[in-house]
Amino acid sequence: MSQARVTDFFCQRNSEPPCSRPPRTTARPRRDGRRPARTPRAKPRRKRRGRRPGRSWSSIRARRSLLVTAAGICTAAALSRDDIAALKSRLQRIKKNAPAPASPPPSAGHPAPHQTPPLGPETAAAADATALKLTVARVKELAAKAQQRKQDREAETRTADAHDSAEQPAYQRYHTLAQAAPPGLSLPFQYKVLAEMFRSMDTVVAMLHNRCETATFAKIKQGVQDMMHKRFEESHVGQIKAVFPEAYTFRQEKNVPTFNSSTKKGRCQLTVEPVHRNSADGTGARPVLSASSLLERRQVFHLNLVSIVKEHHKVFLSSLVPPVSVPEDKLTRWHPRFNVDSVPAVPSSSLPQPPDRDRVSTAQEVLEKARSLITPKMEKALVSLAQKTMDASTESASPQNPAAPKAPAPSSAAAAPVPTALKGVSQSLLDRIRAKEAQKLQAAMTRDPKQEERLLMLSRLPELVRILRNVFVAEKKPSLNMEVACSRTVASYRSALSTGEVEKHIRLLAEVAADWLTIHPIRKDFYLKLNKNTELSVVLQKLSSRLEEEERM
Repeated sequence: MSQARVTDFFCQRNSEPPCSRPPRTTARPRRDGRRPARTPRAKPRRKRRGRRPGRSWSSIRARRSLLVTAAGICTAAALSRDDIAALKSRLQRIKKNAPAPASPPPSAGHPAPHQTPPLGPETAAAADATALKLTVARVKELAAKAQQRKQDREAETRTADAHDSAEQPAYQRYHTLAQAAPPGLSLPFQYKVLAEMFRSMDTVVAMLHNRCETATFAKIKQGVQDMMHKRFEESHVGQIKAVFPEAYTFRQEKNVPTFNSSTKKGRCQLTVEPVHRNSADGTGARPVLSASSLLERRQVFHLNLVSIVKEHHKVFLSSLVPPVSVPEDKLTRWHPRFNVDSVPAVPSSSLPQPPDRDRVSTAQEVLEKARSLITPKMEKALVSLAQKTMDASTESASPQNPAAPKAPAPSSAAAAPVPTALKGVSQSLLDRIRAKEAQKLQAAMTRDPKQEERLLMLSRLPELVRILRNVFVAEKKPSLNMEVACSRTVASYRSALSTGEVEKHIRLLAEVAADWLTIHPIRKDFYLKLNKNTELSVVLQKLSSRLEEEERM
């Protein structure tokens, strides 16, 4: 009600016309052109306002701020409903917080606004308890969801490790296809990861060994995981031992000094000690693993991995029709149909286990351990169940029909099934074609990398011959400088080749087709000269025949 009165007061005050100051009259100028002298006026003295008795400065400041706020609101054209609702709610909060004084009865013109009854202490306490229960329930629900997500993530990690190569992602299944050419004897993706784990493990072990510190599996695991950002378990150590058993000596030792509170001092720990060639020198000093030793060990590990893949490649070649036999020392690349990334993982080798660990592997051992804990009746029931299980296993292992003859095993030399598109073609012709293909693939697998590069250059020569002849025709010169010819050829060739590579191709062309292109050194430059009497078709035929001869080699 007081707010409505203040609003009405300022609205009436703003509706009145503002008091205007009378205009200032100026004296007319005299006839002689001089203005009359101005009489000075005395300034009225302003009275100092003092605060009224009984009022404090805080109440005066509050009253002034209230008047300014009300005046600013009333100067607007009209109040919106939101502003009125905000003012009413603010007034109700002030009345609720402050002690309510005895108010006079409302007049007929200004009815009293509706006031909400304040909440009692019991109602507020009940509301707080309800809100607290809802918060606790929400926290428990979020904790259960987080635990469920953690369990799902761990289960996904376990299933991802157990997947075979067919269920692996594409970047692992087709890893070898993304390698730079020529691929050579590339390793599968999981073998490369194992080689990187060995490199990290060897680095950590060498660091601890050179500091005269015992290398335990806990320290190695932490270091390898920090270097690779991947999980490193004892199964990976078993794979490393299976690939390179002469690299480390594994033991189970007690009372290993640890600075970790989670590991007990009397507990057995797996320790790793490197084995290197300098351990048997006569100086008596402790051997140190140097950088050259680490590089040598890494190279040996890589060669062992390649030898494992070669064994699988040998089995694959023996399953072909006709079978192909390639010496391992002459093998330079895998068979084109051999899927390198489908090679199974390296089986994990056994590691030394703690001597005080009691493991139970059979039902008989369980009965012997639990004989003192179970009753005789339960023992008889378990014995009878074990006997029934053994009888069922022996029955399933025996053949169901022993009188039936065994099917003959398919021979490895059996002929391959003929496709439907090749029906009617003689088998001898197919055998000859397959023999030629096998011979060609065998030559490709045992080819030297330098020979492979030479064949690639020979395959580019026919196009370079045409481009070089067009350059000579366009220049209208009997001979050209080597630099000019190379620059023109680089600009006209379909793929990106450098000037040095084009020069190598031109020198090879001069070697193969010496009767058509010759190189003449004059002072410090080289000049090219073509034989115009030789036909271009003869040169191209000669190049193709030379390429076929070198491919058969």
